[in-house]
Amino acid sequence: MVRQELVARQLDERIAARYAVGQRLRVLDVGPGLGIQALRLARAGHQVTCLESDPAVLAALWEALWAEPEGVRERVRLVEGDVRDTGAHFPPGAFDVVLCHGVLMYVTEPAPTLAGLARVLAPGGLLSLLVRNAEALAMRPGLAGDWDTALAAFDVTEYTNRLGLRVRADRLADLTATLTGVGVPLDTWYGVRLFTDQAADHEAVPGPERLARLLDAEDRAGRTDPYRAVAALLHLCAVRRV
Repeated sequence: MVRQELVARQLDERIAARYAVGQRLRVLDVGPGLGIQALRLARAGHQVTCLESDPAVLAALWEALWAEPEGVRERVRLVEGDVRDTGAHFPPGAFDVVLCHGVLMYVTEPAPTLAGLARVLAPGGLLSLLVRNAEALAMRPGLAGDWDTALAAFDVTEYTNRLGLRVRADRLADLTATLTGVGVPLDTWYGVRLFTDQAADHEAVPGPERLARLLDAEDRAGRTDPYRAVAALLHLCAVRRV
C-alpha cells in the first residue's frame, strides 16, 4: 500500500509537470500486477494498455476490470505478451507514458528491455520505472539483525525476494547510463519505502491519521538526500528525447 500510494503521488507530479491539465494520455503499463496504477489512470480519463505475460494475472486483471464502471472499462486494453518483446507488440511512439514497475528485477539484462520501452514512447514522453535498489540490499537484513545476509549483500546485485524467488537489483548509476544510451535520459528519481520496509506483509494498515503521517514521512524521505539513496525501491522518471 505504501509503495502504490507513493508511486501514485510521484507519477501524478511528473505527469502534471509535462502535460496540460485534462489532457488524455496514451499509457502503457508493462507488468501491471493487480492493475492498481493502470485502473487509477483509466479512472482519471487516460487510455491505458496493459501488457502482461502471465495468464493467471491477466485473468485477475479482467476480473478487476469488470468491477469498474463501463466508462473505465472502455479505456483499458489488456494484451498478453512479454516485456522483453514490447517493441514487437506496438508501433514506435505509440504511448505518451510507459510504466514498468517491479518488472526489471525479473529481467537478466535490462538494456534491451529498456530499449524496447524507449521505442514505443513518443518524443517527450515519460518513462516510469520502479526497481529494487542494489545499493540498499543490506538494509533489510541488517536492521533485522541478520548479519551474514547483510554482509553478503554489499557485494551482489541478486537477492531473494519475499516470494522466495532469486531476482536482480539495479544500481542508480547503471540505469542512468543505460537510459541515456537508449535515448530516454533520467529526469527525476525518488526513493520508495524506507521507514516501512521492515513491515511484515500481513501487518495491519494504521488508522487514517497515523497513515497520513506515515505516508508524508515516507514521501519526504523519498525526495531527500541521503535518505532516498537507501530506500528499498527506486522510482526513476525519464523523458524520451524530442
